[in-house]
Amino acid sequence: MREIIFDTETTGLDPKSGDRMVEIGCIEMVNRVSTGNTFHGYFNPDRDMPAAAEAVHGLSIAFLSDKPRFHEKVAEFLEFIGDDCKLVAHNAGFDFGFVNAELDMCGLPPLSRERMVDTVAMARSRHPGAKNSLDALCTRYGIDRSHRTRHGALLDAELLAQVYVELTGGRQIGLSLAAETDVVTIETLAAPVRARPFRPARPHAASVEELAAHAAFLETVKSPLWND
Repeated sequence: MREIIFDTETTGLDPKSGDRMVEIGCIEMVNRVSTGNTFHGYFNPDRDMPAAAEAVHGLSIAFLSDKPRFHEKVAEFLEFIGDDCKLVAHNAGFDFGFVNAELDMCGLPPLSRERMVDTVAMARSRHPGAKNSLDALCTRYGIDRSHRTRHGALLDAELLAQVYVELTGGRQIGLSLAAETDVVTIETLAAPVRARPFRPARPHAASVEELAAHAAFLETVKSPLWND
């Protein structure tokens, strides 16, 4: 089963008000295991970068000014995500909204919401009342995020991929996948049976000499109870 874990960085919160996507990072997973295949891109938004947004992800207009526009990379992006695999994001409605706004500006159809998997909704269902930010979930599941000083689309997608595995069963997934290919039975776990030669039972009756020695010992016992 192929899935794409992705994250975006933007100039703000609302594509309808003119905010643009400036970075996207995608991780490919098959059977909940990362394949190492990724898609990553920075994009020139053709507008200013609000200070509040730059404080979150650190992407300045000076840095983005020589980067390609989204329409220059859209074909590569769509080829990477394919036509029908699930698309997993944290607060996925936000990321889908920005990607679909960019696709609309390219004259392309939007990503189907039927492909959307929202890990925020999953976390709320599994941990009601708890904090469910990406940072909080990394802490909950013991995922190292010490290298995350600011938001970054590819880095956040990599962290989210680990969180997603935990939300969908954690390390138990590996056991179920192994069961599909390697059937472990009682017979395979049992110790090998060794061939042993037949040995007749040893005699247990006392010899004449042993009986005589026992009788002589009993004669030395004074006032034995068995004589009362």
